Amino acid sequence: MSNFNFYGTGVALVTPFDNQGIDYKSLEKHLNYIIEGGIDYITLLGTTGEPPTMSKEEKKEIIRFVKEKVNGKVPIILGIGGNDTFSVVEEIKSTDLNGIDALLSICPFYTKPSQRGIYEHFKAIALSTDKKIVLYNVPGRTSRNIEPDTIIKLAEDFKNIVAVKEASGNMQQIMTILQKKPKNLAVISGDDSLAVPMISLGCIGVISVAANVVPKKFSGMINAALKGDFLSAQKTHFELLDLMNALFEDGSPSGAKAALSILGIMQEKLRLPLVEVSPKVKEKIKNILSKLN
Repeated sequence: MSNFNFYGTGVALVTPFDNQGIDYKSLEKHLNYIIEGGIDYITLLGTTGEPPTMSKEEKKEIIRFVKEKVNGKVPIILGIGGNDTFSVVEEIKSTDLNGIDALLSICPFYTKPSQRGIYEHFKAIALSTDKKIVLYNVPGRTSRNIEPDTIIKLAEDFKNIVAVKEASGNMQQIMTILQKKPKNLAVISGDDSLAVPMISLGCIGVISVAANVVPKKFSGMINAALKGDFLSAQKTHFELLDLMNALFEDGSPSGAKAALSILGIMQEKLRLPLVEVSPKVKEKIKNILSKLN
C-alpha cells in the first residue's frame, strides 16, 4: 500500500467531451490548470467524471492518459464502484492499478441493501485488492446511508479500508464517526460547502467539485483550515460560497463544466441524461467568476 494519506484538497475530476468522444487536449489543459493551482490529489472517474456514460474502452484509455500526464506529480484515486458486487470486484481485478494510489468505492445504489449487505459488499472489495480503499457515502445519490457503525466496523476489520468520503451532509453523523473511529480511518469531506466546518472537527480535507474551477483559492482555503487558521479559511469560504452553491444549482458536473467553459478550459459538453445548465444559471456562474477574478 502507498503511504498516501488523503490530506488536503482532492479534485473530483470532470471529463471534457467533444463530438468525437473524450477531449484529451482539454483534459491535459485541465490537469495542468488544477495541478499548477496547488491541489493535493486527483479523484478520477468519480461521479463528477460521468463514468456511467463511458464505455470500458474509454475508461481504460482515460486512466492510461491521466496516469501518463500526471506522471507522479500528485496521487490519483480511482473510482470503481457499483451495485453488483461481483462486477465491481471483477473490474478491480481487470484494471491496471499501477500508478493508482487508492480506490474510491460508492455505497451500492438503487438496490437498497441492508447495513449487513453494505458491509458484505465492501468486505468483498477489500479482500479483492491490496490497494487503499475510500468508502464513499452519498445517500442523496444512492438512497442508502452507510451508518457510522458500519463504517467503523469496516475500518476495524479491513486494514486497507482507510478513509471515508462523507457526503451525507449530516453533521451529527459526521461527528459520531469522528468521535468513534479507529486511528487508521481518515474522514474526508464530500461536500465543498461543509469542508471548513468538517476540518474544524477533525476531517483531513475534501474531495471537491469547486476545486476544478478555482483550484488555487480552494486549496488555499483548505490549507489554511488544516493549519488551524480558521479566520483566513472562513473569509475564503464565504467568498466562494455563492460559487459552491451555483455549481450545484442545475446539477453536477453541469455547473462545473459551465464554469470551465467560461474560463476557456473545455467545452460545455455533457452526455445524456446530463444536460447543460440553464442560461440563467450560466449567467449567474459567469458573474460570480468575474467577481472572484
